[in-house]
Amino acid sequence: MSVKFEDRPLDKVREETIDQLVMNYGHGELSSEAFERRLDAAMDATEHSQLAALVEDLELKPDTSYDSMKEQKFSPHYGEGRAQPTENVVSILSSNERTGVWTVPREITVYDFLGSVELDFTDAVFQHPDVTIKVVGMLSSLEIYVPEEIMISTNVFNILGSTENKAPSMGNLKQVPHIRIEGFHVLGSVEVKVKRTIKEKFVAFANSLKETFNSKNFY
Repeated sequence: MSVKFEDRPLDKVREETIDQLVMNYGHGELSSEAFERRLDAAMDATEHSQLAALVEDLELKPDTSYDSMKEQKFSPHYGEGRAQPTENVVSILSSNERTGVWTVPREITVYDFLGSVELDFTDAVFQHPDVTIKVVGMLSSLEIYVPEEIMISTNVFNILGSTENKAPSMGNLKQVPHIRIEGFHVLGSVEVKVKRTIKEKFVAFANSLKETFNSKNFY
């Protein structure tokens, strides 16, 4: 016996609603304006009935092909690489960054004195499920960009400084990496945030899906 619709977890229903919106937009059943309007409404919905109303006029539902493409798009990048188990990132009176496609070691130690460091994990390739970032800094700033589909925990001791985590975790996805940030900072800041929001990722995924279906129809 299936669970009543109104008794199902709201986040699960929200995810299914968004998937149906993406599927129908990808097949040309929704305009871009209607898709983004309904996507915003789905993310803001607080009741099951609100979500149901957003897809009641849509016939297409996600299939196994859609699920496969979504998992590939939203899952963190795992792969092989030549990264050492540990890596030191040093910035003294200067700036240093790791960005683009790079292989993440198991442990990163950041030495940041009178400088700035940026670690961007948006397109990084993970080899380990658990990654530790150790921070040793003074009069400096550390910015960490992460995708929303990973877990973040912070334990930084600050003296006249701050640690801010602005990245909403989507750690309910399967096999997500966990980044632990620890250490100490004096007269500095540590900030964790996302470069692309989950909405932006869904819009990009929907557009790529539409291009895929259009190319198949063309041929």
